[in-house]
Amino acid sequence: MTAVPDLRFRVESAAAIPYAALPTLGFTLGVDNPSGVPVETVSLQVQVRIEATRRRYQAAEKERLRDLFGTPDRWGKTLHTFLWTHAATQIGSFTGSTTAQLPITCTFDFDVVATKYLYALEEGEVPTLLLFSGSIFFRDDEGQLQMTLINWDQEASYRLPVSVWKDVMNVYFPNTAWLDLHRDTFDQLLAYKTRHGIPTWDATLERLLSEAKEPSPA
Repeated sequence: MTAVPDLRFRVESAAAIPYAALPTLGFTLGVDNPSGVPVETVSLQVQVRIEATRRRYQAAEKERLRDLFGTPDRWGKTLHTFLWTHAATQIGSFTGSTTAQLPITCTFDFDVVATKYLYALEEGEVPTLLLFSGSIFFRDDEGQLQMTLINWDQEASYRLPVSVWKDVMNVYFPNTAWLDLHRDTFDQLLAYKTRHGIPTWDATLERLLSEAKEPSPA
């Protein structure tokens, strides 16, 4: 019977990938093949989850996370592991072990749960869990191309430094954040900006915030 590759995965590091079309974080994966059977290629799919219960939170972080999990007294029921994203990559031929870069596309869309969560963190680490699946292509004893699946139980934990995610955002959105507005809201905001001759969107929002702080006339 022809032996088949049996792969093991780990995360070695993570860093911002500059000059990509979209904000991208790269996980460097270590891949081991203890079977010794030469691998032609691997089509790898990865589910990346955030294990939010596996870290402590500062008071300011708890306040910013109320939109996601409510007040801290409810966190025993509301704080949980959740999906960050799905990612994929191709790994070329190797025999014993190799490394591969797994690109993770990030977003500054605050309607996305992961973005709200990551932006709320000030420092420390993000406990992540990577679940691996996909196909391994190899040749049998007669040289015929064969395929086997990555074992369903392959996973790897990695504590991603919060600073790495912030680096990604700073590379692609230096000193900038984005708001996704309903078109009717945008039209009203544009009309206000035009009516008052305000030159920038920052100045428009600053004026509205200032007006909101002013006490109502008696």
